[in-house]
Amino acid sequence: MTAEATARTYMITGPEPELWYRDLISCLQATFGSVLARAGADPLEVLGAGWRFLHLPGDVRSEEFYYPCLPDGSEGLDLGGALAPHHDLHARWWQPADENDVWREVRATLAGDRLVIAAVDNFHLPFRPAYGDVHAAHLVVVYGLDETRGVVYVSDAMPPAFRGAVPVEDFLRSWGSANPKDVQDAFFSDSQIGRRCLDVRLDTSPAPLTPELLGGFLRANVDGFTTATAVRTGLAGCDEFAAETVERCRAGDAGALRELYPFGWGMQAQASLHGELLRRCGRQWDAPALAGAGRAVEAVAHAWTGLRFTSAHGLADPRAVASDIAHHAMVLRGAYERAVDAVGAVAAQL
Repeated sequence: MTAEATARTYMITGPEPELWYRDLISCLQATFGSVLARAGADPLEVLGAGWRFLHLPGDVRSEEFYYPCLPDGSEGLDLGGALAPHHDLHARWWQPADENDVWREVRATLAGDRLVIAAVDNFHLPFRPAYGDVHAAHLVVVYGLDETRGVVYVSDAMPPAFRGAVPVEDFLRSWGSANPKDVQDAFFSDSQIGRRCLDVRLDTSPAPLTPELLGGFLRANVDGFTTATAVRTGLAGCDEFAAETVERCRAGDAGALRELYPFGWGMQAQASLHGELLRRCGRQWDAPALAGAGRAVEAVAHAWTGLRFTSAHGLADPRAVASDIAHHAMVLRGAYERAVDAVGAVAAQL
């Protein structure tokens, strides 16, 4: 990478973005992880510190990177605050202001030595398995632009991992795609890309993670699961979500299953990262109870798999899978309760 931008070449300085990935995360956590790693932060400590259940009826979108954000209050529609409630992480969606120069903001961001997270349609990206086959909304990291050679430098940690140059024409088709409804992907198509990008900033470097600091995070997380709110949060919110989903399935509403898959991915990814962080800290600090709490939270992440996969396979006949959805929801609810109890117990010791 060159430190200086030529007249028509804009590249970040230093190493290429880290391909940060975990098996149960989506492109949302993977791209944020790349940005956090470049900022010198530990992505797992930032993205794994928070843990909650939040469902906003009518809010779920058919995008791999959907994640619920409270409409008001401390998050203020800030995706960064939703993903990392215990850190000074902020994210803002933007689109090019001038259709005659769609690269202007990208140039400025790269010239400022910062990464761009761009929404794309996998159908138009040569390195994605869905290339020329399936439309699906996805996120990638842009770390360079060479307008002379006509290439964009893209990093994507989601398998199969890719980092390198993509023709500008392909990227523009992907970045500006209508992402039309695709029968091959009922969950992440039918959602216009619209050249959206995310500006992600970590305004304050995280303090070193100590047992005392983590204990405060855990107590706040447990409070979120056990305190009643006006929206669907915590264990009570999980109950409401499950009951409504089963009822809609019994009524033959395929929309319930179409929403469950992308919504569940966000909740699954967060539980997976939180559980991994607690296990790692438990090992490093020789705290078996903390590691055990981490395993309990990871059990929540894995319980989401049955629910999400049943929704995918049952999309054509919601009534036929209603009882299976009810079963998997019960398993998930039990896993949440056990994990909240385990985290609460260990938080009191930290």
